[in-house]
Amino acid sequence: MSNTLVLDRIESNLTRLRLSRIREILEHIVKAAEKQDKSHLSFLDELLEEEVAHKEQRRVETALKISGLPFIKSIDEFDFTFQPKLDRQKVMSLFDLTFIQQKGNVIFLGPPGVGKTHLAVSLALKACQFGMSIYFTNMEDLTKKLKKDHEAGRPGRGRSYYKSSLVVVDEVGYTPIDREECNLFFRFVANRYEKASTVITSNKAFSDWAELLHDPIIVTAILDRLLHHSVVINIKGNSYRLRCKVEENEVNELQKIN
Repeated sequence: MSNTLVLDRIESNLTRLRLSRIREILEHIVKAAEKQDKSHLSFLDELLEEEVAHKEQRRVETALKISGLPFIKSIDEFDFTFQPKLDRQKVMSLFDLTFIQQKGNVIFLGPPGVGKTHLAVSLALKACQFGMSIYFTNMEDLTKKLKKDHEAGRPGRGRSYYKSSLVVVDEVGYTPIDREECNLFFRFVANRYEKASTVITSNKAFSDWAELLHDPIIVTAILDRLLHHSVVINIKGNSYRLRCKVEENEVNELQKIN
């Protein structure tokens, strides 16, 4: 049987097995292997490595698309020099993802613009790259979803914001919620307690949560579960967005002068 017929049959089988990356690179890898006099095992190993890497990339891309992340930023893009008071070592230690294995939580506190959401997104991105399921939402959207499920008589526990290994709830405390929504948020926290990890970002100190969430007793129960196994990162600094705006205005003024 000629090499052409063999390659045709291999490509046909690769298509049937949905090994698209191997099919795409097969001819190139075959020629390279012949030139380098590679063993059959090395040749096979290279092909399988390429296919696995391709499928993993597609898995991550798909997971990120449905995760709800507002943007994609890694921890390498975070400007620690702009927040010199932030404990860099404490933040970086989170990225070994041990807290997810331990079903713990992370809470980022601080005023708007200091990088809370960036850090939360970076953690979710790292978790996704390591094969963990992630989901991102803000407090307003989450309460709407919880309320809709409750009114429809569905507990919602099969949904991504319940079952994902890591759920990020952004902007807790930015807008007040009523007593019913507070109770639904408690159920959400209680359902994930010691079962999966939640990352919270908030611009309010814990002492202010009772006023925003309306029910001090339920707030105490929420915090009791969130803080039991948690790392709290308090960011005290200036707004990165405001700094960028100031720098932009300064550039515009210089351009006018010139």
